[in-house]
Amino acid sequence: MAALTFAFVDLAGYTALTEVHGDEDAADCAARFYALAQRSLCGDTRVVKRIGDAVMLVGSSTSACVDTVLRMFAEAEVEPGFPELRAGLFTGASVERDGDFFGAAVNLAARIGAHARTGEVLCGDTCAREIAADARVRAVPLGEVTLKNVAHPVPIVSLLATGAPPSIGIVDPVCRMRVTNARVTIAHDGVSYSFCSDACADRFRASPSAFVGR
Repeated sequence: MAALTFAFVDLAGYTALTEVHGDEDAADCAARFYALAQRSLCGDTRVVKRIGDAVMLVGSSTSACVDTVLRMFAEAEVEPGFPELRAGLFTGASVERDGDFFGAAVNLAARIGAHARTGEVLCGDTCAREIAADARVRAVPLGEVTLKNVAHPVPIVSLLATGAPPSIGIVDPVCRMRVTNARVTIAHDGVSYSFCSDACADRFRASPSAFVGR
């Protein structure tokens, strides 16, 4: 089978969002995320499945799959009251069964996505080489990393949209949602943090180290 590009994109801080804002708000946020993924699809990239707070994408064109992910990030930037995203991509061979995909490339895309920090799009070096000539994307090699249950270190590359506008708004460090009108502001170690709700502020006061530097 020809190589395909796989991507896993998820909502950063979804567990905290659920705990602070409740199941109903979390479910609504997930539904908005799935809709965002569908309207961001480029080329033949498609959603393979939903996995809780994440979506799995696949496409025969690496460039189109990367475009889809970057478009999702851009859409999330301007979506009111929406968490930040993180993503991992990998290009390689796979086996398809009943509309789902299996194999090392799928596993590596998932592991790279889990390794990504909030706001990051990471990919394997094969994926990066496929889009090397695309002036719309800047690739920054991050070196080799050790991924969970992967025998050998994997070269990782960070992908950035060239000419992308600066990040909009401030991010609540607890639930990772963008804050346009802060309900509470707290100073910690000389840095001011803004929160979307009293509940998020209370969680931060109880344990700032759990949320700073994520």
